[in-house]
Amino acid sequence: MKRYLILLFLFPLGILGFISIQHSADPWTNLFNGKDLTGWDTYIGPIMDDQEKHLTDRPIGLNQDPLHVFSVVEDRKEKVIRISGEQWGGISTKGEYENFHLHLQFKWGKLEWGSKKGKKKDSGLLYFAVGPHGADYGFWMRSQEFQIEEGNSGDYWGVAGGSEDVPTVKITDSIYQYTKSGVMRTFNEASKIGRFCKKRTDAENPTGQWNTADLYCHGDTSVHVINGKVMMVLYHSSQLINGKLIPMAKGKIQIQSEGAEVFYKDLRIRALEALPKDLLH
Repeated sequence: MKRYLILLFLFPLGILGFISIQHSADPWTNLFNGKDLTGWDTYIGPIMDDQEKHLTDRPIGLNQDPLHVFSVVEDRKEKVIRISGEQWGGISTKGEYENFHLHLQFKWGKLEWGSKKGKKKDSGLLYFAVGPHGADYGFWMRSQEFQIEEGNSGDYWGVAGGSEDVPTVKITDSIYQYTKSGVMRTFNEASKIGRFCKKRTDAENPTGQWNTADLYCHGDTSVHVINGKVMMVLYHSSQLINGKLIPMAKGKIQIQSEGAEVFYKDLRIRALEALPKDLLH
């Protein structure tokens, strides 16, 4: 029995519709067309100072990008997405996705801004993104975060009410690390242990080199993979609504701008009928 990945999209004429992409011999759908940001929305939140405090009450907003935080540039004769990091926000797909394998490549640039100067370069791959823009700290949608950060790529953060259960071991008073045989713990903003879970190991290439990130999601289970190595497996994806956990297994893809220059390419997605068994061992 064949399954389909349902994508919500905007036709050029402005008519809202649906398209079904069949899981065929060539199942990949490119999220980046290699030319421009067609198929994506940009969002920039309030302007920040060097102490991460808002300097403005209102966000710059949706598809308003006067400083070209999000752009397409040429890198060694190929087009890539550049996120300058100068202002905080995100670029998000117009479509929503469930039961998928997402693949992309990223590498760090040289620029750092504001409170992020001299710190680890930061971005983030947000998935199952739902609800209004700016829900988290004025910048990002409610979602699950596959951390993209120098030395920490593959970590988990629950964003604006995102919640996951992860088998972990406690390594310090406040840090819990994924391990397959660990105690299952719930990570979200209302949890006593917080909304952050550390990956199991480091697999990132040196700064300036391209890295591969693969995200596998099926039902309410997801797997973070960096350069072919499993960073963690997460279970029971959900969201906090009025203090209750509600399932969250479908949404947009959003990539963060968070004070550092970063480049992305080879963004593609395909329908997933089941999680590959080798990822769970």
